[in-house]
Amino acid sequence: MSGATPSILIVGGGIAGCSAAIALSQAGARVEVVESQAEWKFASSGIFVYSNGLDCLADLGALDGILDAGFAIPGGRNLYFEADGTPIVETVYPEGRHGTPAILGIKRADLYRVLTTRIAELGVPVRLGTTVTALENAAEGVSVTLSDGTSGRYDLVLGADGLRSDMRARIGIDVEPRYTGFGVWRAVHERPAGLASKIMMMGTGKRFGIMPISDTHLYTFGTVLEEKDAYFAPEDWPRLMAERFAEFKGPAEPLLAELGPESEILYTAVEEVALPLPWHRGRVLLIGDAAHASTPFMGQGGAMAMQDAVVLARLLKTRSVDAALDAFGTIRAPVCRFVQDVSRRVGEAGAAEDEAALAGRSERMRATAQADVNSFYGELGRLDAEADGAIETTERLKAS
Repeated sequence: MSGATPSILIVGGGIAGCSAAIALSQAGARVEVVESQAEWKFASSGIFVYSNGLDCLADLGALDGILDAGFAIPGGRNLYFEADGTPIVETVYPEGRHGTPAILGIKRADLYRVLTTRIAELGVPVRLGTTVTALENAAEGVSVTLSDGTSGRYDLVLGADGLRSDMRARIGIDVEPRYTGFGVWRAVHERPAGLASKIMMMGTGKRFGIMPISDTHLYTFGTVLEEKDAYFAPEDWPRLMAERFAEFKGPAEPLLAELGPESEILYTAVEEVALPLPWHRGRVLLIGDAAHASTPFMGQGGAMAMQDAVVLARLLKTRSVDAALDAFGTIRAPVCRFVQDVSRRVGEAGAAEDEAALAGRSERMRATAQADVNSFYGELGRLDAEADGAIETTERLKAS
């Protein structure tokens, strides 16, 4: 760390908060975490992590545990099908800079188990069932009062408390999540032994995906337009998910047919947060979904949160806290905005489909799908390299 070892309070124990706790502790900071849940308990279903996220997990010393718990897709294969099960095209995703797999699926609870185990290995104090009740943000530090009656002063406070961030409001940023018009339905199933690829099925204004998440299980996920503020009773989720995606046949049909009262199902509305810079006020910085929650169509939300943590830790090694905060937004915003913009466009294009728009879709996908993948990851790699260059310049100057 540049100068005296900073004390850092992380508010929130999701992907962003856990990743930041690990990265900053590894970098030598004195880190504490507070999490509002009374115990580590995370929504089920799955998540897929592409190579850029897996590279971050390697930096965090968590990759081996993730590889053991999850399912790396051989060859990074993604198979596209029509809703009726007719094959369209196969694409492949790129491997990572650490030689990491192109894409891995994992149950969310297993991802958090690996991250929290790493936090415990590093000896980072974690207080569960604890929230911030008061905050005094000054130029040289932040005084914080917590719901357990304790208080402390920190050089830096991270708001990693998610899409509906309380910390965002506490530092005077009046931005609420924007509903995108979509709902996403997810379910966990036993995995047929032969199903080892990521699958995307293309409906009319709907998408249905299948992703292995372990040697024994997979998860399914479907996106569809839903009314704003729609509420569905959890006991109705199995029936509603099966009805929403009933037109999907082929590999989806047996999985939808088995949905029932014992199924692990999760419904969430898809919302987005896109903060203008700066993402900090004084010595309080927002990271992860609190600053840049994305739609799920590019599967990059978790990776962006992990990358926030890795980049911030690198910046604090060579800069003062204030200089690191100024640099962080400048470096991270172009990457996060690119992901958000592409993901939003993909979702909106799918939602706008009608029968007339479907004519020629499969032919267009066969002609352009791999090029689209290459273009997205090429631009993401270029932006990451640009960010790395900015950090490395300071690192070299610091070392000389």
